[in-house]
Amino acid sequence: MLTKQQYLVICSDSIGETAEAVAQATIRQFNSRDVIVKRYSNIRTEEEVRAIVKETAALGGLVAYTLVQPELREAMKSDAIRMGIRAVDIMGPMLQAFVDTYGYAPKRQPGLLHEMNEDYFRRIEAIEFAVKFDDGRDPRGMLQAQVVLIGVSRTSKTPLSIYLAHKGIKTANLPIIPEVKVPNELYKIKSGRIFGLTMDAEHILNIRAERLKVLGLPDGSQYATFQRIIDELEYGQSLMKELGCTVINVTNKAIEETAGIIMEHL
Repeated sequence: MLTKQQYLVICSDSIGETAEAVAQATIRQFNSRDVIVKRYSNIRTEEEVRAIVKETAALGGLVAYTLVQPELREAMKSDAIRMGIRAVDIMGPMLQAFVDTYGYAPKRQPGLLHEMNEDYFRRIEAIEFAVKFDDGRDPRGMLQAQVVLIGVSRTSKTPLSIYLAHKGIKTANLPIIPEVKVPNELYKIKSGRIFGLTMDAEHILNIRAERLKVLGLPDGSQYATFQRIIDELEYGQSLMKELGCTVINVTNKAIEETAGIIMEHL
């Protein structure tokens, strides 16, 4: 275990999140709270590199860096040797391994991981959206959604919404119930964004019967009668025809397969 305060300096020509993540994972292996991490981002010149190396030497620390520009990596290596400090190149060996193995030429463009992180945050936002506007909780969400799923109960609307959200697609879903008036918002959406999910009646019957068992409800519930399911499906089909939306029969289809069909239409 480390017993005195130490400094670990992060140097990056982008944000420095990659180097800091590796550094923090390393620090945790020593169960120490005495390491101070200093991060320098968006490094562009060799002079900046030299200043960071000089400071690291004065602190008696080490530097971890992610520099994609060859001249900056070389400046870091040579200055670290000159100042007698240890410098850990986190990205360089992997870049070189790709060059040696596949013959690829790296873009040498800082910040590409940050672009990936932006995509990650878009997916998180889409997931939060799907949860917020699941099962018709707030019809206003349909106006903001990229995809609106409609269908009778147990046609996989919620899991499909979450799967699409993981692809970064904001999805809302609405259950179709004959006795419940359809929100006006549904008629304000372009038909190309609405997808009607349907399923063979026998398949829905089996799913609903199992659902009743899980909930501990009696088998004779109207929810799981064949005639009730037929009535719901007929109502759903008439509504989907009225809306002019794309209809997908999800019987025996995997969520991924249905999602693929939807994404092809977007």
